Amino acid sequence: MTRPLTAAQRRLIEAADPETGRLKGTEAQLTALVKRGLAFRHPRPPHDHFLTPAGHRAREARSEPPENEPQAHASAGGVFTARVGGEPAPPAEGPSRTREVRSAWQGMLELRRMTNPDASTNRPCAWERTHLVQAAALALEAAGYRPAGAADGDDGYQVRETPQPDAVAVYAPDAAMLRACAETLEGAGWQAGEYTEPRTRRRYVLASPRRV
Repeated sequence: MTRPLTAAQRRLIEAADPETGRLKGTEAQLTALVKRGLAFRHPRPPHDHFLTPAGHRAREARSEPPENEPQAHASAGGVFTARVGGEPAPPAEGPSRTREVRSAWQGMLELRRMTNPDASTNRPCAWERTHLVQAAALALEAAGYRPAGAADGDDGYQVRETPQPDAVAVYAPDAAMLRACAETLEGAGWQAGEYTEPRTRRRYVLASPRRV
């Protein structure tokens, strides 16, 4: 079970810079937040610490992130677990989910700014390139698209891995939504094109992070 934040950790998070998420505290305090996936240490000098998207959400909600939220990526800055489509038990819907998604996307843009060599926010960062499915799903969910449910025939999007190491496949129930998903990903810094599966004749979008 995830331990609750201490009073000192809450104060640290709430005192972070509202624009950049930059944190100030002792090395031990900052390291503890990094281990919880709520902060990351910038790789370039002066190696300041900043809130991750999960840290931004914790500050916004003034509560601990959900206990079942994966933190495996804490060293890169914990990224919000977007819905990839087809989850058997989707997260809560409604305004709270909308706020979480919006906060996660803003946190991702800040992570791009802080970790891309040229501080660019218009193309994916290193974390996204190693978590392609989650990154593409976040871009789609943040744009307002609804992910597919667990039932067959559901009318939402699905993001899936592909044999290509740097690309994901996006499926949608109709041509219009598929085209819209491709345009959204292109606007979020991805290269996207529509293709047809030879065996099933099913249309899909193949997307990969743009590098320049």
